[in-house]
Amino acid sequence: MDIKAEQEQTTLFAEPERPDGRRVLPVIEEQKDIRYFAATPRSVMNGPKATGMGFWSINPYIGCAFGCAYCYARYAHRYTAERLSTAADHGDADALPTDEMPPWLAFERRIMIKREAPELVRRALARPGTLEALRRETVVIGTATDPYQPAERRFRITRGVLEVLAEQTGIRVAIITKSPLVTRDVDVLRRINERSRLTIHISLITVDREIARILEPRAPTPEARLRAIARLRANGIETGVNCMPVLPGITDAPEMIEELVRSVKAADASYISACALRLQATARDRYLPFIAAEFPELAKKYSRAYATGYQVSEKYRDGLAERFKIVCARNGIAFGRHNRGADDDDEDEEIELEAMSAQLGLQI
Repeated sequence: MDIKAEQEQTTLFAEPERPDGRRVLPVIEEQKDIRYFAATPRSVMNGPKATGMGFWSINPYIGCAFGCAYCYARYAHRYTAERLSTAADHGDADALPTDEMPPWLAFERRIMIKREAPELVRRALARPGTLEALRRETVVIGTATDPYQPAERRFRITRGVLEVLAEQTGIRVAIITKSPLVTRDVDVLRRINERSRLTIHISLITVDREIARILEPRAPTPEARLRAIARLRANGIETGVNCMPVLPGITDAPEMIEELVRSVKAADASYISACALRLQATARDRYLPFIAAEFPELAKKYSRAYATGYQVSEKYRDGLAERFKIVCARNGIAFGRHNRGADDDDEDEEIELEAMSAQLGLQI
């Protein structure tokens, strides 16, 4: 059965009538405590003019079931839910039911599926200038939510988008994920890699399985991600590791960084990038109570460290970068930069990576 036919056969669950009479998005599937809703965006490709960054972005899903405590992107889900709610008040859209959940929890329990994303990408690439732009500027898949979260196993939206991109030549594509499910699509990824430039960024902040389970309760294990890196590299695909964010007092111990870098090197990763945690307002609302509950000895230290802004001190950030540089050099793996071919421009590459980090709410 093809993807479109499979999606059309997905059962629709009726939502209870709202006392206020507003329409709500239909549930297309339920898995334990997670509900999936059909989103109907007019487009899914966000260009540099819209994002203020030097690259394009595609997010096949809104919200993410992995539920990482430190996630910076919770604000995006809240923004979408509020926008839909306002439109629903005027009868112009269906609202997202959140069952009065706090926004940080709705982000990981109420996921919106952009089922028409592949066709919307195809239409965008048919417009004059868009395809040519992607030969100059990278399109990044997964800047706000993981494109290979559990929903992708069922709905296959990311694979559909990749199949459209695989039809093109000479474009620049990047994928950000912490899921080994990306290796399911190695056949499509190889086609893209043969015709265009492809880079995959695997997010991995620790190789300590117990700590990872506390910080990322529904995400794949570190071992699974390392195996995914090795498989992608065995297929000739440039694959780096984003150690983002490094969590002060939790994942920044010298021995933890050493073990992470050694493991990443053993998996044959192309490079590693790292930066310290940043706490914007919505992420702070989730993360600081989490710290108080799981790492109470760090609660006051975090409150002081982030009392005057969303970043930890410049001294800490500089020291962290220097530590990674030393450990990476000792283990023979590039730090902070993509692998570069002979035809690549160093300055353009650095600008691209800095722009991507800014979009992710990170600091290299």
